[in-house]
Amino acid sequence: MTSVGRGDAELDTLLSVEQAAERLGTSVRFVRRLVFERRIAYAKLGRHVRIASRDLDAFIEAGRVEAAARPDAIGWGA
Repeated sequence: MTSVGRGDAELDTLLSVEQAAERLGTSVRFVRRLVFERRIAYAKLGRHVRIASRDLDAFIEAGRVEAAARPDAIGWGA
């Protein structure tokens, strides 16, 4: 992992594709597809692809689906 300065107070960690896949619990191929389809922000350092941890967090948050209320709690059940 690599840290990149964004001002004095904020540091962001850059993850390799392998590290991002491990953090997501997915395959490396899936993360590479996200990058190829530009569904996740990334930085290209020479031939190396790095994903900022905050961008990975944003990707996870964007896919979050809130739980619905139980049907019987809103008058749908018996």
